[in-house]
Amino acid sequence: MKRILVIGCNGQLGNKIRDNHKMVANAEFEYVDIDKLDISNLEATTSFFANNKFEVVINCAAYTAVEKAEDDLENATLANAVAPRNLAKCANKFGFKLIHVSTDYVFDGQANTPYCEDAPTNPQSAYGRTKLEGEQNIAAENCDAVIVRTAWLYSEHGNNYVKTMIRLGSEGKIKGVVFDQVGTPTYAGDLAKALLKISDIYLNNGEWHGGIYHFTNRGVCSWYDFTMHIFRLTKIEAEVKPLLTSEYPTKATRPTYSVLNTRKISETFGINIPYWTDSLREMIDRYSKINGQC
Repeated sequence: MKRILVIGCNGQLGNKIRDNHKMVANAEFEYVDIDKLDISNLEATTSFFANNKFEVVINCAAYTAVEKAEDDLENATLANAVAPRNLAKCANKFGFKLIHVSTDYVFDGQANTPYCEDAPTNPQSAYGRTKLEGEQNIAAENCDAVIVRTAWLYSEHGNNYVKTMIRLGSEGKIKGVVFDQVGTPTYAGDLAKALLKISDIYLNNGEWHGGIYHFTNRGVCSWYDFTMHIFRLTKIEAEVKPLLTSEYPTKATRPTYSVLNTRKISETFGINIPYWTDSLREMIDRYSKINGQC
C-alpha cells in the first residue's frame, strides 16, 4: 500500500488532514510532529527517510507566530526556511513527492487585484521573509514540489482567529478590529481536502503537477467583516469599532491586501472551492458540537 507522511500533524491543518484522510483511496497515512521528527535537522531527517518509505510527504509544519518571529528570527528561519530545504533534499534522494504549505505574507500587500502565483514577492515581515526563503530553498534544490500558498487559516482545532474572537467576544473584550486589511478567510478543512486531492490524483492516476499554487476560500472581506460574521453566526452581541491599521500598531507589518487568485489550483486539479461564509458556518457548527453548545 502506498504511504503518505503528514508533518506537523498536531496543528490545525494536520488535524484536518487526519479528519479527511479517507479521501485518498488505497493509501496508508503516518503522522509526525517535532517530537518524532525535527525536519530542521538534516541528519535526523535524512535518517528518518532512509528508514521509512513514502510516496507523498505533506509538510504542514511552520513557525506561524507572526509577531514573535520579529524577535525570534533564528527559530522562524529553522522551521520556515531550513526545514523545507531539508525536505527537498530528501525528496530528491529518496524519491517522494513533496507538498509544502506557504503563505500570502510573501507579498507586500500593495496590489489591488488578486495575486497570481507569478506575481512579484516582497515580504514585509520576518515571518513572510522566512516563508519565502523556504520556497526559494525548495526551488534551489530543483525539487519538483507542489507549494500551496494560503491565508487567514482557521479551524475547530488549535489556536486561530475564529476561536480567539469567539472567546474574547463572549467575554466582552473586543473593542475594535481593523477594517483596512483585506483578504480571504480559509477553512483548514477545505485546504486539507485540496492537498489530499492533489495526493490522490498522483497516487491513483499517476499525475503530478509541480509548481506554486494559491488556495483560499472564495470571496473577499476585511478583518472587521470577518469578525462581525463570526459574531452573527455565534449570536455574540458585541459592539466592535472599525479601526485603521494605524490605530492598532503591531510589531510585524501585515499585508493590506492579500487576496490570492485561486484559478490555477482549481483548474489544474479540478478542485471546487467554497465561499468563505459557507465554510465559516461549517466550522462554527463543528466547533459548537465539540463544545456541547448545540
